[in-house]
Formats: sequence, structure tokens, C-alpha cells
Amino acid sequence: MPRDFSSLLGFARSDVTAVLLSGGESRRMGTDKATFLFRGTPLWQVQLETLQKLESKEIFVSARFDPPWRPDRVVFVADVQPSRGPLSGLAASMNRMTTGHLLALAVDMPWMSKNYLEFLCAQIAPGCGVLPKIGDRAEPLAAIYPREAAIEIGKALASPDFSLQSLTYDLLAVGKLRVTPVTGQEKEFFRNINELSDLESA
Repeated sequence: MPRDFSSLLGFARSDVTAVLLSGGESRRMGTDKATFLFRGTPLWQVQLETLQKLESKEIFVSARFDPPWRPDRVVFVADVQPSRGPLSGLAASMNRMTTGHLLALAVDMPWMSKNYLEFLCAQIAPGCGVLPKIGDRAEPLAAIYPREAAIEIGKALASPDFSLQSLTYDLLAVGKLRVTPVTGQEKEFFRNINELSDLESA
């Protein structure tokens, strides 16, 4: 049975900034993945609508360049240069946010549930975010980071290792993230769009 997220308390909307991570051109698809249709709706719109339902204090779109599809009411945050993928988006968003926590969501994860994100938000604490894990693998592109994680994110950008898996390991080691295991039925939320065939089977 799936967890009942509706009974959870402590969703501190005023302390959360949400960022949609949209890197721009997809190497596999050759164009902006965010514009591909998922059940008739562009991926970017699906994901922004999910984030808007959370009623967080701020919503950002992070990318290398300001995407033409970005709604005026959503703030564009340019990746920290040189662009290192999602890591640069996290760094840039940390620099702009006015809250204590940053909820990151990838544009290519359209099965993500608003209720599940609320479940994650219910687990944040001062100085500590939450990281879903499927087995031994972290899911850093649907996670919440505390403002204090900016230190480790900055170090990662200055190192030759831009892996978010490595970053989350470091943040767990210093107590700035806590793990929440992903249950069997919740794994569906973390499916992502890697190939056109993934859209065709959606």
C-alpha cells in the first residue's frame, strides 16, 4: 500500500524554495527535453504545475540559458559557469533563494507526485534536508537541500568530481541530509525520460 501523505504535518512552505532543473539541450534527444510532450503536455509545464501546487515561497527555473517557455511569474536562475549540469543549477539556486531549504526537481521526472514532495517537505529540519534512496542509489534530482549545503556544493564545483551521488554522500556524512528509503510503489515517481521511447510508452 502507498503511504498516506495527507496525514503528515510540518510542511513548512515558508521555508522552502522550489527549483525546476532544466539543463537545456539533451545530448540524447538533440533538443530541449523540457519541450517534449508528456501525455499531451510539455514536460516543463507538467513539472512546474506540480511545484506550484506545493505553494512554496519561491519557484525558480535553472538552466544554462533562459528558456523561451519560462512563465513570467517564475524566476530564471542561470547555472553557475562553467556549467557542470545539475550541480551548477543547485549552486545558482542556493545563491538566489531566501529560504532555508531548496527543493530540487528534474524536468524529466514527470511521474513525480505532489503528495510525495509534501512527504519530503514534512521531514526537513533546521540545517538538514532529505534525500530519497532506492536501495543504495541516491535520488538527488528529487530531494531537498538545506542552505548550509552550499559549502559542500561549492567544494564540489571546485573539484574534478561533479557527481551528485558524491555530493550527497558528503552531505550525509556531515549530517546535512537524512535518508528516506523509497518503497516499492514509490519507485514509479522516480522514472525519468531518457529516450523518445520513454515518452511513447508513457
